[in-house]
Amino acid sequence: ELTEKLEMAKRQIEEASFRRDNPTVKEYAEKWLSMHAAHIRETTLTDYTSCVKNHIIATMGDKYMFEVTPDDVKTAISKASTLSQSVYRKTQMLYKMIFTSAVESHIIDKSPCDKLNPKGGKKATEKQALKNEQVAILLDAIRNTPAYPFIMLCLYSGLRREEALALQWDCVHLDNDAPFISVRKAWHIEHNRPVV
Repeated sequence: ELTEKLEMAKRQIEEASFRRDNPTVKEYAEKWLSMHAAHIRETTLTDYTSCVKNHIIATMGDKYMFEVTPDDVKTAISKASTLSQSVYRKTQMLYKMIFTSAVESHIIDKSPCDKLNPKGGKKATEKQALKNEQVAILLDAIRNTPAYPFIMLCLYSGLRREEALALQWDCVHLDNDAPFISVRKAWHIEHNRPVV
């Protein structure tokens, strides 16, 4: 009985040291995200975390880092190629950064991401401007609502939503012969609060 317990303890120690020296892709990717959390903006970290979870951990999270081959990475990344170019490039960039970091930390000897093809993903389709009939329908639908001036401003000045939200009175110049709006700001969310 004592011999069995000793053998079991040895196996557990060996397994623990093996797990420490040979993390899974999931374990190392999560560690990599936590190591970089202090260096990047919170919104970027959220974006990276989502991409790592959906395109790296979901496809090969249970494999050990040393087991991953270039073919595994190409197969996993091909799923991201059906999405937009930006998602594909971000996924590819994260694969390269995670595996390069693993090489630098001597977890693996060589990165399986060295020869990834940077081309892929679907090209973004150009958004079409609203037609006059569509503008008329939109304005009829929002007439006498608080959104009406905001929509009118965006439609007739060509401002994007983020630019229109950031407008302040110092951006609007009505006292000249040719009134104009000076657009030098945009509005975005950071730490769950709007920032101009």
